[in-house]
Amino acid sequence: MTRLLSRAASATGLRVAELSGGTLRNAIPREAEAMVVVAQKDVAALNATIDELGAVFHAELGGIEPDLKLQISEEALPAQVMDLPTQQKLLMALSGCPNGVIRMSREIEGVVESSTNLGVIRSENGQVYIQCLIRSLIDSGRDYVEQMTRSIFELAGARCEFTGAYPGWAPNNDSAIMQTVRDCHEELFGTRPNIMVIHAGLECGLFKNAYPNWDMVSFGPTIRGAHSPDERVHIESVGRFWTLLLKVLEQIPVK
Repeated sequence: MTRLLSRAASATGLRVAELSGGTLRNAIPREAEAMVVVAQKDVAALNATIDELGAVFHAELGGIEPDLKLQISEEALPAQVMDLPTQQKLLMALSGCPNGVIRMSREIEGVVESSTNLGVIRSENGQVYIQCLIRSLIDSGRDYVEQMTRSIFELAGARCEFTGAYPGWAPNNDSAIMQTVRDCHEELFGTRPNIMVIHAGLECGLFKNAYPNWDMVSFGPTIRGAHSPDERVHIESVGRFWTLLLKVLEQIPVK
């Protein structure tokens, strides 16, 4: 949406009245909407820009977003629009905002170390609110991405606040509980589980930060489309997970 608005503003003098997108900071947005104002003489140029960028987006993203759509409709004239300097700073900051994979792990091949996603944006009462979620296996990686994000938005005149961070949870190849889970899985199901390091925000990082001596492992049933309206769970895997959980609890000594 930012790319579209920036291009259209250059071509038509478009002015933004409202901008919204995303629902949760920990999910990749599914849609975004903008209310804009253009002069009647520029409507054709706006439609042409939308068609042009629609083709560009389909060429870039069609393989993973085959249902991608750009839609435009006529609405009642809004009461106000953003002043031009604010609009320009906002679109430039959004264009420069870090988004996606920032750095891959140097310790674990194929695993993301640090990333961020621009999850939510909404405009109301003359202000624009933007939420990102920064993730990293290491706290210094998260701090680095925070610095990048703050720099971009403060240069644009925005106020930045960082809250609700997930501390890093580094993998422990010598974890005793991980070995117990592996052995129980093999005993129950006849196969060795695939032990993976994943890139996500997990409560385990919060626990580890408060109790650094805890030994932890994260496992559960198969979930698809997490944090979206398409989220679903593989029912059969729930039963396997429950059986495994009970077996693991039986093996843990009382301390």
